[in-house]
Amino acid sequence: MKYLSRIALVVLSLILALPVLSARELHVVPQPAYMDIAAEGEIVVTPKTTIVVVDELWNPAEQFAADMQEYFDAEKPMRTSKRGKGIKIRLDKFVPAEGYEMTVSEEEGILIIGGSEAGVYYGLQTLRQIIITNDGKVPYGFIADEPAFAYRGAHLDVSRHFFSVEDVKRYIDILAAHKLNRLHWHLTDDQGWRIEIKAYPELTEKGAMRKETLIGHGLEPKWWDGEPYGGYYTQEEIRDVVAYAAKRYVTIIPEIEMPGHSQAALHALPWLGCNEQEVDVWTMWGVTPEVLCAGKETTYEFLENVLKEVIELFPSELIHIGGDECPKDRWKECEHCQAMMKAQGLEHEEQLQGYLVARIEKFLIANGRRMIGWDEILDGGVTDTATVMSWRGLKAGIYAAERGNDVVMTPMTLCYLNFYQTKSQEGEGLQIGGYIPFEMIYAWDPYEGVSDDAKKHIIGVQCNMWSEYLKTMSWVEKMLLPRLAAMAEIQWANERRDAESIRPRMNTFRKFYDACGWNYAPYYFEGRE
Repeated sequence: MKYLSRIALVVLSLILALPVLSARELHVVPQPAYMDIAAEGEIVVTPKTTIVVVDELWNPAEQFAADMQEYFDAEKPMRTSKRGKGIKIRLDKFVPAEGYEMTVSEEEGILIIGGSEAGVYYGLQTLRQIIITNDGKVPYGFIADEPAFAYRGAHLDVSRHFFSVEDVKRYIDILAAHKLNRLHWHLTDDQGWRIEIKAYPELTEKGAMRKETLIGHGLEPKWWDGEPYGGYYTQEEIRDVVAYAAKRYVTIIPEIEMPGHSQAALHALPWLGCNEQEVDVWTMWGVTPEVLCAGKETTYEFLENVLKEVIELFPSELIHIGGDECPKDRWKECEHCQAMMKAQGLEHEEQLQGYLVARIEKFLIANGRRMIGWDEILDGGVTDTATVMSWRGLKAGIYAAERGNDVVMTPMTLCYLNFYQTKSQEGEGLQIGGYIPFEMIYAWDPYEGVSDDAKKHIIGVQCNMWSEYLKTMSWVEKMLLPRLAAMAEIQWANERRDAESIRPRMNTFRKFYDACGWNYAPYYFEGRE
């Protein structure tokens, strides 16, 4: 570890204060980098335990107190104070930014030291897990911990099915408890535009509602429900969710799809299309040929105006522009697109998408942000300032990392948690398809095939939750959990994963899920994968 010598010194100092170390187990998910648990001795945390705040760390203290109030079913949250005994939290610049150290002893009580507010928060999440799974008893010992990846993400599609503000906050709570720090919020697609844009009110007035929803895998009329469906977030609601996430050290990365997956926008504003044909908000899943016209200046003006408001709402340095699955049929027939290609000296339509992506990237950079997109953005050529989200497999991510782009690994066959969890599919309801059990995720190495020099460009790992057949947050949770724990082990503890210990640790972690009231799937715990 980066600060192994520091840990060694701390452990030596603890030897005098702690009983002889033993094999007494403490099951934590994700796996901490270093743990020494004493043979005996413990501190019992109750609703009356005080959180002693040093270095003005009020936010992580208040979040922890609220979580513990819910667990203890107490009338008031745990008291916070600048002095006294109890759970002491403070900062230390020698601890990695998102790392923490936890010392539990008779002399120290419970002391959590973080390299930043986020590090303290993650230390408190570990403490929360121990308290809940160990009946409030925190054994004497020492833990030192830090994440493997800077980007630890999960995605949520709210276009295919819409989730309320409270649902999204609940999703954020689950991510934060697993020490994730990015929520990729998929806000627009063919099936619905979900974010208020004041410059174009038609986007939500018309584009947020579809006539009906596909509820089966076939294309016969019986597979549609015949019921209008929609919803969107006001800008006030967006700000509320962003602030809620920030208090839990989760950065929200918004995605505004372009130039494909835009039929909801085309329904609202037909002039965005090549032939300005009127189309409905799409009621099917998959890929539609209706895409934004890349040959009209009005399209670029629209995209920049939308992104101006998005930038205002989201502090995230990265802004996701989609860029995936864009058929070029309309462009081949479009006089505007062909004229643009001729003017720019482009030989084929793939380069035209590259031109659009390059213009949007330049706009984002000029506004102090950076572009992230699905791996198709590589097809038209991007600069090395773009971050690539590799979903079609590992090859695109490896290629991008080798050429100097930052990469988030999220291959469909390992990271799409809307896929089935068992081979039998029994009890899983109707899903999009695929098969990704817990253990398949856990065995994955995101560095596979990446050269040593390029590994520094693999900045993170993300799991994705597409919602074609997920109508409620309860179903989302059942698809997310416990597989998110397998993903969190990769994101936080990649090089120290232990296939021998994960099942007993998960059996303990299950108590945490139960206490939080989350609707997790039972298959992994039943050995039914």
